[in-house]
Amino acid sequence: MMVAWSPDDCQLLTCGMEEVIRRWDVESGECIHVYEKSGVGLLSCGWFPDGKQILSGLNDQSLCLWDLDGKQADCWEGQRSTKTSDFAVSKDGKLIISTSRDSAILLFNRDTKQERLIEEEHTVTSFSLSEDGDFLLVNLINEQIHLWNIRTDPIRVKRYTGHKRSRFVIRSCFGGSEQAFIASGSEDAKVYIWHRASGDVIETLSGHSGAVNCVSWNPTNPHMLASASDDHTIRIWGLKKATVKRRDAGSSSGSNGIHMNGSANGNGFVHQCNGSRSK
Repeated sequence: MMVAWSPDDCQLLTCGMEEVIRRWDVESGECIHVYEKSGVGLLSCGWFPDGKQILSGLNDQSLCLWDLDGKQADCWEGQRSTKTSDFAVSKDGKLIISTSRDSAILLFNRDTKQERLIEEEHTVTSFSLSEDGDFLLVNLINEQIHLWNIRTDPIRVKRYTGHKRSRFVIRSCFGGSEQAFIASGSEDAKVYIWHRASGDVIETLSGHSGAVNCVSWNPTNPHMLASASDDHTIRIWGLKKATVKRRDAGSSSGSNGIHMNGSANGNGFVHQCNGSRSK
């Protein structure tokens, strides 16, 4: 399952394997819109930088761009995605990044049509792009996360370990003040947080009862992130003693103040999202 914050932090996208994409209102928990394409399964979802369009990877190896009302705006066919599809878009909308085969990631410039490749030794399961567009975080099948500098020719600069992955696609992300941290889901039902520069695990968040497939850090609040789990919930994590939310989806503290709490019994409230189509 995938989950992605909108640029204005008011909405979430969720997508299951070869299912539909749902767009949610964070405050009310209402499903606003459902995106689907006849005869094709949608594998992944994400926001275009302007927040006015969404991008999806399909099981026919294409990438599609949608308007918020569900109209298809563009589509790139061919070897643009894989069965375990993932993608990212630069802030200016020019660079589209997607898995092109098991151990390779395609960097595709929409304007120049230039293509560059990141080659890994193990199968790529997912990746995410830094806010400045200069770094790519790559999750691998061998329980490692690699940090790549893609400003020019791709160079691997850091490795993160400690999370668990044996069966499912696990996704990670950048986050925190100045994106100084790395967060990832894990099959042991926890969220792991590393210090980006040192590579040390500084926090593990417990609360889910199933594998945590995906995490997404709030783009405007450095102390809040969302996690999606096989326990059929999406949890919103915040600073300890701060507001905590939990959503049903249906289908170490450091000097920065990173000390998060996801307990449903905390000083927050619970929203229920039943996964039904918006009317």
